[in-house]
Amino acid sequence: MKKLVVIFPGIGYHCDKPLLYYSRKLAAELGYETAIPLQYTFSGGNIRGNAVKMQEAFDSLYEQAETSLSAVDWSSYDDILFLSKSVGTIISSAYAKKHSVPCHQILYTPLEQTYLFAPTDSIAFIGKKDPWSDVEKVILTSQKQTVPIYTYDDANHSLETPDTMQNLKILKDVMKISKEYILTWRNK
Repeated sequence: MKKLVVIFPGIGYHCDKPLLYYSRKLAAELGYETAIPLQYTFSGGNIRGNAVKMQEAFDSLYEQAETSLSAVDWSSYDDILFLSKSVGTIISSAYAKKHSVPCHQILYTPLEQTYLFAPTDSIAFIGKKDPWSDVEKVILTSQKQTVPIYTYDDANHSLETPDTMQNLKILKDVMKISKEYILTWRNK
């Protein structure tokens, strides 16, 4: 069985930051022998709270993802996993929908726009003190679209708190749930 994992980072949250670094290692342990960690850039400045800049960022990053993934033969893989963070959750969901990629997705700190593309076969994680999202709206939309969402009370957009030991507990919990999710669909 050929397995592929594609990692869609955020703008300031690259593939070597904790959530994506450890979920990628977890995927490798679970047999995802091919990994495509995307790298893209946006130099448009702060986009938080600015709908025009957010759209510009999405358009730019999505185009970069299209270019990076243009040579992938999706049909040659039996199992495809998309790992994404922040704006990367919008890009991964939009890409999966546009190209009808039969993938499972793990959405780390999804933004509201992620749900415009109705991600399927997905789970999500968000901090209740995430300044990048209307957290209650994201939770409600996720539930309406039957995307299980896990919340962390004092965590921010990186699923972190001011307490380092608490951050390690959160990271461990997120990876445990991510692993269980992967194992559950693999065993179906």
